[in-house]
Amino acid sequence: MEKVIDIGDLFFRARDPAALGRGYRDQLGVPLVPSNYQEEGWRQEAGPTAFAPLPETSDYFGDANNAGMVNFRVRSLDAMAAQLRSASISVGVDPERYPTGRFARLNDAEGNPIQLWEPER
Repeated sequence: MEKVIDIGDLFFRARDPAALGRGYRDQLGVPLVPSNYQEEGWRQEAGPTAFAPLPETSDYFGDANNAGMVNFRVRSLDAMAAQLRSASISVGVDPERYPTGRFARLNDAEGNPIQLWEPER
């Protein structure tokens, strides 16, 4: 069977897409979509990706109005959390180490939940 190999794009609605995009770029290092085909877009590093539809009653994303959550892999959860906190962004680092690594949670400027993941090496 032929299988998809990675996530190619992630699209979601925003009240102010330009400002939210700048926030992801400036706070998390996620580049904006190029304005032309000569510029290269974001290239991800290879690694595992979870694809998990959850029950509509799940509280995993926090607020019941949130339809989903994006999870970003990071090299150093502690360094990323410190960077975000220095920009006055609240980050909750889970104190537990899981077999798959460490996790943290935050919300973007529009309240969308974000999970950061430092995979176990």
